[in-house]
Amino acid sequence: MKLLWHNKWDRNHMMCSINTTNISFSTFILTGFPGLEAAHIWIAFFLCSLYIIALLGNCTVIFAIKTEPSLHEPMYIFLCMLSFIDLLLSSCTMPRMLGLLWFNWREIAFDACLVQMFFIHFLSALESGILVAMAVDRYIAICHPLRYTSILTHSSIAKIGLVIIGRGIAVMVPIPLLIKRLQFNRSNLLTHSFCLHQDAMNLACENIQVNIIYGLFVMLSVMGIDSLFIAISYILIIKSVISLATDETSTKAFGTCTAHICAVLIFYIPMIGLSVVHRFGNNSFHHTPIYMANIYLLVPPVLNPIVYGVKTKQIRNTIVKMLHHKRISRSKLCMHC
Repeated sequence: MKLLWHNKWDRNHMMCSINTTNISFSTFILTGFPGLEAAHIWIAFFLCSLYIIALLGNCTVIFAIKTEPSLHEPMYIFLCMLSFIDLLLSSCTMPRMLGLLWFNWREIAFDACLVQMFFIHFLSALESGILVAMAVDRYIAICHPLRYTSILTHSSIAKIGLVIIGRGIAVMVPIPLLIKRLQFNRSNLLTHSFCLHQDAMNLACENIQVNIIYGLFVMLSVMGIDSLFIAISYILIIKSVISLATDETSTKAFGTCTAHICAVLIFYIPMIGLSVVHRFGNNSFHHTPIYMANIYLLVPPVLNPIVYGVKTKQIRNTIVKMLHHKRISRSKLCMHC
């Protein structure tokens, strides 16, 4: 692993030595979908459709939880937080991407790239933390049901949210600062339609060992620990479910976790794949990170509200009730007209 990283830096250093100028680029150039430039307009329409679905789906979930008193429980409050994070995550990448695909707006200012980079990684850390909180919520609900309301009070939920935000800020603020210290006088062409730390640091004309080590630390201390806590929570849940008296009871208990398990898989599989390809990939599949990054950032905001809407009976019933009331209101309005 270290040999691969050193080889990458050595290649960058050799290329930089050819360019002796000390002037660093003030902008980055974003990349769309290589080889599919002729279809960028149609790809943009498809991505815009996904963005609209993500906006409508997550806003519907947030509105349903906010307006329905029976959903003011820890499980649904965490889901509301997840939907809000998904809204922000898709909104900080999609408009810029659509501008690139529709209008060929490829340039992004260096500082604007750093801001986008921070928010992408920060919101990803928040989403990972919320998924841990939801796993702990399911563990307490199934393994300690009598203590559920006393442990997960509104005050404790607010504290959990603040801890997740504080951790995200503390861990992710150094990322754009580590990029800002580097010189970029070899190339400013990014391989994505948005700014990622792994992508930008590979363009630098300096030793990026600190960036590599800190990026690995972030992965292990945030995503690694979070995935470990989620795994431990579900091991304890499975152990508790197996010990339940009847198969029907155990199936019902574990059924409350299916939506969360889907959300975890939707988030972690593309994220781990993207990280592995960025760090250990080679030129034989250099387009793979582009597609994986888009899946990682765009698919969870689209699928999460759909999964929870289908798998969670209370959410589904509330949405149906909202649509029914809206239909009745329209009918009454038409009658008066």
